[in-house]
Amino acid sequence: MSTVTGTAAQTAEGPEGRATAKSPAAGPGASRDRKVRKKPLGRQNAAGWLFSTPFLVLFLVFMAFPILATLVMSFTDFGLRNVTHPWDANFIGFENYVDLFGDEKFLRSLLNTAYFVVVGVPLTIGIGLVVAVLLNNGIDRARTFFRVGFYVPVVTTIVAVAVVWRFVLDPSDGLIAGLFSEVGLTGPDFLGSETLAMPSMIAMAVWRNVGTVMVLFIAGLQAIPTEVREAARLDGAGVWGEFKGITVPLLRPTMLYATIITTIGYLNVFEEPFVMTQGGPSDSTLTVSLNMYREGFNFFHMGYASAMAYVLFVVIMAITVLQLRLLKDNTK
Repeated sequence: MSTVTGTAAQTAEGPEGRATAKSPAAGPGASRDRKVRKKPLGRQNAAGWLFSTPFLVLFLVFMAFPILATLVMSFTDFGLRNVTHPWDANFIGFENYVDLFGDEKFLRSLLNTAYFVVVGVPLTIGIGLVVAVLLNNGIDRARTFFRVGFYVPVVTTIVAVAVVWRFVLDPSDGLIAGLFSEVGLTGPDFLGSETLAMPSMIAMAVWRNVGTVMVLFIAGLQAIPTEVREAARLDGAGVWGEFKGITVPLLRPTMLYATIITTIGYLNVFEEPFVMTQGGPSDSTLTVSLNMYREGFNFFHMGYASAMAYVLFVVIMAITVLQLRLLKDNTK
């Protein structure tokens, strides 16, 4: 027995006490296997790049190049005469950016956009959260019907939405004017009033975007563990206590994500004032995006409009980074 044991030990250990027996994976066949495995990986990478080529070409031609071209244009006096001779544009440095902050119309559009965001985003997030909670917990029958109903405005074109809202807000034959006439009053001219035009735009935007926020919150609510809710109820938490202590804290990442995408969308608001009011009355609904469109495509001040676009880009980036920091800090 000792002889067999000693032989096995000598086989397993070399003269320095280290293992000398080679595993099957370390044999010459293993290197061939590794070479064979590398070939499909390289082919997969090549195939991936091949299938990605159409997207990359489209991205470079229709996204990357225009973005870089716009950045260059923002430092020039590019105008209508340069459409056919772009290389004749004069480099003027930061003159467009300096002129922007002395332009009363741009400052008015910036203030209008800020008003739209500050009022519209909290309303959209708040109403979307309430609707999501009701559809997730409070409504048992026809839940799918209500979800689809709230989401329909999201997928409806702005032209159809504009027709509906113009009818609703029309001061003579509109739905609201008809309600006022029933009690012997004259309905206000919502879109013709400097005071009411922007709130009307905000109401329209909230109505269109609540569906998107609702879907996000429903997904977040369904991800909350049932055990957490049951534990809160066993501890005596009521409906409000459960909402405040369980639902809102666990929905914070979803809430901040919804806030980010809603804020970005509202900072770029264009369709609502363009279709409904054309920025009027008296520029009370003129936003940065609409002002940029006018400068670039109505007056052909394309270098100036490009500078305006990059100022808006910096504002969006700054707000987004701030919100992402809040998201990171609050979800640790």
